Amino acid sequence: MGIRVLLADDHRLMREALRSILENELHMDVVALAGNGREAVDMTAEHRPDVVVMDVHMPVLNGIDATREIAAASAETRIIALSMYHDRMYIAEMFRAGAHGYVIKHSAIDELDSAIKTVLTGRRYISGDVTDVVIEDYVRHLEYEPPTPADDLTAKERQVLQLISEGHSTKEIAGLMFVSVSTVETHRRHLMAKLDAHSVADLTKHAIRLGLTKV
Repeated sequence: MGIRVLLADDHRLMREALRSILENELHMDVVALAGNGREAVDMTAEHRPDVVVMDVHMPVLNGIDATREIAAASAETRIIALSMYHDRMYIAEMFRAGAHGYVIKHSAIDELDSAIKTVLTGRRYISGDVTDVVIEDYVRHLEYEPPTPADDLTAKERQVLQLISEGHSTKEIAGLMFVSVSTVETHRRHLMAKLDAHSVADLTKHAIRLGLTKV
């Protein structure tokens, strides 16, 4: 049995075009066609498709709320948003509702095969046309994130933190960094104070969070 897909789009010609491509060229099984969001939710419950391709703008029940209902009722179904818009609001809302992919309509014919196969592996898929928008939002989020105690660590303190988490003794750290034992001990005290850590285990947890060492 091939990949089972439900197509939800309020434009009949779009539904039929995508259906033809999925069935005749990509050899997938289109199990249902929905013309509005409520139909999409009901048909998903009835047919249990592997993937729902959901237009963001749908009558009766919009694609965002339909996605939210499907995600809540059918966790195993992957949902790919289909939209004409590059707007970050729609992208964010669809992923927040439970979508696993986002494809721009004019790229759908070229991208749906990759998008469907990607989300079925458990990964996210974002259309190349909106990748820049997503990256810009991520960078903006990082820029406005409140500072954490770890932001105040010096380069030397980060190095000591890493070496501690790797299991090196104070004497070994001093040798590796070409500094005195007392200097390492000073760095350790500063780390404990800045990170509110009370043991080597606490320091190791911080090192893992910062990506300084592996679990």
